[in-house]
Amino acid sequence: MILQGIAFYVFAALLVASGVMVISARNPVHSVLYLILAFFQAAGLCVLMGAEFIAMILIIVYVGAVAVLFLFVVMMLDINFRELRQGALETLPLGALIGLILLAELVAVLGGWIVAPGVASIAGAPTPALDQVTNTHALGQLMYTQYVYLFQASGIVLLIAMIGAIVLTLRQRAGVRKQNVGVQIARHRDDVVVIRKVTTGEGV
Repeated sequence: MILQGIAFYVFAALLVASGVMVISARNPVHSVLYLILAFFQAAGLCVLMGAEFIAMILIIVYVGAVAVLFLFVVMMLDINFRELRQGALETLPLGALIGLILLAELVAVLGGWIVAPGVASIAGAPTPALDQVTNTHALGQLMYTQYVYLFQASGIVLLIAMIGAIVLTLRQRAGVRKQNVGVQIARHRDDVVVIRKVTTGEGV
């Protein structure tokens, strides 16, 4: 128990520190790397709680796909972040207002959950033993029955994000040759393929 407590505080401290560095790092590439570190710490906390499946999902999906996608997008876009930060003070009041609205929504959701009439019965429901239902089985049964539509919606959101990242990298730049898919599809076979009859022993 003592080792688990020490591990919890180590993972939690590193998670909070890496989260702060994500939003405070000046280099966006460093922010993505700190985000990957935060995912690893969150996976460690999930392992301590016995949710090993969620820990593997954090590492495989978020670190292996989402964070790497962010990293490649940031590196390929080559955005001048100094120019973007110049107008940050002008949009600060609007950002603060949106943050307060989101905070009020979270407080309303949590307050409604606390005062809901069925909270006591849900909180008192016994958790199935691990020898009866495994963690992965219980999570899959809940995800693909009660939250199946939300699961499909999250997949659509990720698909839209992937398409948006691809579209952002296909912008026009002077002096750079790019692939023109329309021209390639419109090509005719006779324009690109030449059939020659080669006599034996003479070559082309």
